[in-house]
Parts: sequence; C-alpha cells; structure tokens
Amino acid sequence: MRRGLWPLRRLSLVSKKRDFEMIIRQYQPTDCKELAELFYNTVHTVNAKDYTKEQLDVWATGQVDLKKWNRSLQEHFSIVAVDDVIVGFGDMDKTGYLDHLYVHPDYQGKGIATAICNQLESAVKENIVTHASITARTFFEKRGYKVVKEQQVERQGIFLTNFVMIKERNFQVAEL
Repeated sequence: MRRGLWPLRRLSLVSKKRDFEMIIRQYQPTDCKELAELFYNTVHTVNAKDYTKEQLDVWATGQVDLKKWNRSLQEHFSIVAVDDVIVGFGDMDKTGYLDHLYVHPDYQGKGIATAICNQLESAVKENIVTHASITARTFFEKRGYKVVKEQQVERQGIFLTNFVMIKERNFQVAEL
C-alpha cells in the first residue's frame, strides 16, 4: 500500500448539472469533523430509499467518537475529494478492506465515488473486500465486485442488510 506523501490529484469532472474541478488528497486530522458530518448526512439522505428511519438512526447516530475515527483514518489509506468543500471520502486498510466510501448528497452521480474508488483500488494489489449497503451494491457490481454473501448486521437491536463483496485482483507475471 502506498504511504507517505501523496501528491494532490486534480480532476475536472463534468456533470449534467455543472462543471467543477475537484482535488483528491490525503486525509488530514482537521478533516475528521467534516467527514463525520458528511457521513451522517449522506446516510440519512442517500440511503433513505433503501433503509427505514430506525435503521438509519442506528447506522449513523450523529454521535461519532472523533478520536477513534481520526485514529482509524490515519491508520488506513484515506483520501478526501474537495471542491469548495469536502464532497467525498474513502479509506482502505492494509489488507484491502475498503471501509468507507461516502459522497456528499448534493454531489451524487458526478463521478466522485468512482474517482475516490479508483485511487483506493490502485493502492493495493490484493483482492479488495467491502461491506456494501443495499444502496451501494450496484455501484460496486459495475466496478467488478461480486457478492460473496448477504448479511444482517445488528446495531442496537436493529438489523441492517448489507453485502460482503470482493473484487478479485488477478495480476499475472509476464513471461520473460
């Protein structure tokens, strides 16, 4: 996995609604509070079509332990996408587990998740595993991920459906 200084990556994205330029950069501890807010707002807006209010409330409670989040994001390969504000983020651990991938509700469908995922996936050669929500399943399937199993995750006595998904990386060594 790539570590250390990571160059800014400037991407120009064109959407039907407006053109914008986005920078993808490494996570910084000063981003943590904004990421926690983006996570909460995205879950409660974007995922509302697939989960009940009760499920959303236990998934994203609004009570994030910022020290714990910051530690996890610093231990992982974590990146953020920035327009004028942070519009998305994602992180992957050293084993290839894609832990978070969230895009601001106002920036959905503009290629941001794809750009973040491209960077995360390029950081590892191993197979990549994620636990995808009902909402995100199609996105990952279009990227070549396969469902390993559907599962019910319990949070505070409430069950949420998600999918263990894998993207197999078949790197072949060229013959000399």
